[in-house]
Amino acid sequence: MADFRNSGFDDQPKSVRTGVWTVRTTQRANQSAASADGDNTAAPAQTTDEAPLKEHPDRSRISWRGVARVALVGLSSLSFVLAGFIFAYRWIDPPTSTLILAQRIQGISIDNTWRSLDQISPHLARAVIMSEDAGFCGHRGVDFAELERAYEQGLEGAMRGGSTIAMQVTKNLFLWPSRSYLRKAIEIPITLVADRWWGKRRMLEIYLNIVEWGPGIFGAEAAARTYFDKPAAKLTEHEAALLAVALPNPLSRNSAAPSDLQRRLAAVVQGRMRVGTSNVRCLRYSPS
Repeated sequence: MADFRNSGFDDQPKSVRTGVWTVRTTQRANQSAASADGDNTAAPAQTTDEAPLKEHPDRSRISWRGVARVALVGLSSLSFVLAGFIFAYRWIDPPTSTLILAQRIQGISIDNTWRSLDQISPHLARAVIMSEDAGFCGHRGVDFAELERAYEQGLEGAMRGGSTIAMQVTKNLFLWPSRSYLRKAIEIPITLVADRWWGKRRMLEIYLNIVEWGPGIFGAEAAARTYFDKPAAKLTEHEAALLAVALPNPLSRNSAAPSDLQRRLAAVVQGRMRVGTSNVRCLRYSPS
C-alpha cells in the first residue's frame, strides 16, 4: 500500500482527499475514452488508404488486354488487306510497290512502264532465273535449303540473302528493304501464298516489271530503253545477261558500261542459259 506520509496527504481534510480522488478518477476516465475514440477513428482511415491499392492490378490487366486486342485487330486487318492484294494481282497489274513509293516520296523521278511477259525478251527471263534463282521452277516460292545455307554462312560473317525471285517480289511489293528476321518471318508465308495463287509466269512477270535496275529505273522496259535504247522485247542474250548480273547491286552497276567483273559474270550467266533450259520449263518457252 502506498505511503503518503512524506507527501502530507494524510494531513489534508477528508473532504479534500475525496475531491482529489474524484478529479484523478475523472481524468483517467477521460484519457481512456480519448484513446478509445482515437482507435475507432484510425481504423476507417487505414481501410480508406488500402482501397486504391487493390485497384491498380485490375487497371493494369485491363490496359494490357486492351493493347493486345488492338494489336490483334490491327494484324487481322493487315492480313485481310494483303490477302486482297494477292488475290487481285493475279489479274490486275500492281500500280506501284513499296520501293517505288519510297523513292517517289524522296522526290526521285521514276521510270516504270509495264510490259506483259510476252512483251519481254525470253533471253531476259532466262538470264534473271539463271542469275538470281536457278531453282525458280522447282520450289514453291521459298527455297528453304538455300535459306539454311545463307543463315549458316551469315553466322560465319558472310552476307547472303538466300531470297528467291518470289521472295524479292513480296519484299518489293509489300514490305521494307532492310534486312531483319522479322521481315523474313512475314515474307515467307506471304510468298508461299502468292506463288501458289499467281503461278510462275505471273510471278516472273511482276518481278520483271517492278525490280530495280538503277536510280529511279524500275522494270525491264525502262532498263532496256535506258541502257540499250531499245524495247525489252528486243534484248539480245548478251544484253539480257548484263542486265541480270546488275541486279544484286543496281545502283552501282551500269549495264551500258559494264566493268570487267560484270562482263565475266555475264559470260557465266550466258553459259548457264544455253545449257539450263530445264530451269525455265515452267515458263513454257521453247529452246532458242
